[in-house]
Amino acid sequence: MAHATPGGGPDDHLREDGAEAVPLPGWAQALGWSGVAGLIYLLVCAVGIISSGFAGLGGEAAHTLFAFAANPWVGLSVGVLGTVLIQSSTTTTAIAVTAVGSGALPIRGAVPIILGANVGTTVTTSLVALTFIGNRTEFRRALGASTVHDFYNWLALLVFFPLELLWHPLERLSGELTDALYGTDWLPNPAHFNVVRAATRPVERAVVGASAHLDETLGPLAVIGIGAVLILVAVRYLGRLLKLLMVGRARDALVAAVGRNRYLAMASGMGVTVVTQSSTITTSVLVPFAGAGVLTPAQVYPVVVGSNLGTTFTVVFAAFAGVGPDARIGLQAAFVHLLYNLFAILAIYVLPFLRPVPLWCAENLARVASAHRWVLALYLGSVFVALPALVIVLVGVV
Repeated sequence: MAHATPGGGPDDHLREDGAEAVPLPGWAQALGWSGVAGLIYLLVCAVGIISSGFAGLGGEAAHTLFAFAANPWVGLSVGVLGTVLIQSSTTTTAIAVTAVGSGALPIRGAVPIILGANVGTTVTTSLVALTFIGNRTEFRRALGASTVHDFYNWLALLVFFPLELLWHPLERLSGELTDALYGTDWLPNPAHFNVVRAATRPVERAVVGASAHLDETLGPLAVIGIGAVLILVAVRYLGRLLKLLMVGRARDALVAAVGRNRYLAMASGMGVTVVTQSSTITTSVLVPFAGAGVLTPAQVYPVVVGSNLGTTFTVVFAAFAGVGPDARIGLQAAFVHLLYNLFAILAIYVLPFLRPVPLWCAENLARVASAHRWVLALYLGSVFVALPALVIVLVGVV
């Protein structure tokens, strides 16, 4: 059993199983941290590979879905299910904007799709937590950290979707911002400075190119499979390395950077997401730290909140650089995404009475799912796939 420090926490030099953690020599630590950097790079590449695979498989089908998504409930469901398929809320939003620009969907119909996309993008992080399913304790910690993002976005949807149905505040405010700022061209396009994307693109292109000889269905499926395997490998060994490296001062430094001040942690999540241009990458990278016991779900919570806001800036910046007949509507859709996430932070995280709700839900789901593994499959399959599909079929088709 671990000895307690005067502050009440476990001794930094003891592992969770009670055995003493032997400090690694300097060369081993340097090699280990190089391995961590390489595995994080591999994880980032894997997320991009899966996105490319789903985009190749589901893009045309998503356009078809959006053609009859004028009903707000269908639009919301299309946003959730489309993002689950494509694995990119930015892509889903872009397709919605294209549908608006072509006249197939009004801006009022695009708003629920954008709100749904905000929810659908969280599935990948929950899937990353599945790599810890062999160890009940690690699985509970990883799942608690990953699903706090789910429940935060579900709560935001529960608060703002009814308001949007009744009074359309996001549509109105985004329209006013668009009228005031359209054509000013005072923000740069971050795609020109995306170092992370430039670093991972060769790997993504190599994987996609290797499957180019397959047909239009098998090719994307092969890309998705390769990306999934890479995520499993990266997360599995990243967790093992972190257990060896994150002891003593190294562990203290990471926890202090994320856990000392919730708003600093939020800013960190936002900044990393602006750089990587993917909230999925930001949150997925944190899950192994949580599974290894380095970070708690409460410490991860503000980071994922910040990442939600960070992912909106890419679309806004790019929209300012847009030209052509769809540019104005694209900017308004981008502002919908930005305003929604900004208001969600103010309503859920800044106001103290709603702040504990996502964390409480995530930790309780993790506790139940760690004891009954089928609960997670039921949650993911019903909430992210079956329910949206049912709404689309019953409301949009029938």
